[in-house]
Amino acid sequence: MRIGILTGGGDCPGLNAVIRAVVRKGVGQHGDEIVGFRDGWRGVLEGDTVPLDLAAVRGILPRGGTVLGTSRTNPYAMEGGADRVMATLDRLGIEALVPIGGEDTLGVATQLAAAGLRVVGVPKTIDNDLDATDYTFGFDTAVGVAMEAIDRLHTTGDSHHRTLVVEVMGRHAGWIALHAGMAGGANVVLIPERPFDVDAVVAHCQHRFDSGFSPIVVVSEGAAPAGGELQLLTGEKDAFGHVRLGGIGPALASLIEERTGREARAVVLGHIQRGGTPSPFDRVLATRFGLAAVDAVHDGQSGVMVALRGTDIVRVPLSAATAQLKLVPVERYAEAEVFFG
Repeated sequence: MRIGILTGGGDCPGLNAVIRAVVRKGVGQHGDEIVGFRDGWRGVLEGDTVPLDLAAVRGILPRGGTVLGTSRTNPYAMEGGADRVMATLDRLGIEALVPIGGEDTLGVATQLAAAGLRVVGVPKTIDNDLDATDYTFGFDTAVGVAMEAIDRLHTTGDSHHRTLVVEVMGRHAGWIALHAGMAGGANVVLIPERPFDVDAVVAHCQHRFDSGFSPIVVVSEGAAPAGGELQLLTGEKDAFGHVRLGGIGPALASLIEERTGREARAVVLGHIQRGGTPSPFDRVLATRFGLAAVDAVHDGQSGVMVALRGTDIVRVPLSAATAQLKLVPVERYAEAEVFFG
């Protein structure tokens, strides 16, 4: 069978592990021919491919990023884009496609599956906000990076008697902030799902100072106060219509400094969370996803996504995975609130 594979959206640790697993199982056990598309859906639109044999995937397991490249290209945002995708796949003799991505990449895949293309999706997002799967690879690595930063900032904060505000990724879902904040012993965790009270944040910081230590505040990039006065937008939008967020960390640090009279600094981790070698958990999960995707293709499945449920890899409808985001529930945030202040 001739199988195409692509990586779309933001990069994250573990993408290469999926690619490696698809090639190793597809070629090694089924005699498949694996065709890689460069830079996500752009590669499919333009027929930009690279052959993926066993030699091509040697040594890529521990590498971050994606050897195929990625982009935020949306075929459905351009005139005739979907038809060009189908024409390219037909011309290249692609019998099945394995797209690896988040809500946007898999949203495109869902529409293509409805149009008759055999598609088996693999979930990818460091935000861990894809529904229908317990975890996505890349998330564990991102949390580890953020936690290590928080661990280091505790000592410099206490040495200089200052507040340190750590801004992490999370546009609509605060999973990274929640997990990293709890693991790193943050004094306040702010997430998009829960508009925060500025007065309460300042009070928590002051209480920490009164106890003889310095506060650490972890905030998702998409978090905002109840009044909304600190939410900052660049105004720029990507191909899927998402407004680029940024600036909540520095803005919040400035406000806390003004209100407490103590120095405050912001640390924006940004793309550092995306880079570097994947954690053992992410390597194993990504590998299992890749193996399961090949199994689904050879079982004749389409319009499905492989997912983690407990410790099992299962198949779920793509439509279910992309219908809504998986947000932090109230009870999970309540666990973190116990440690505020």
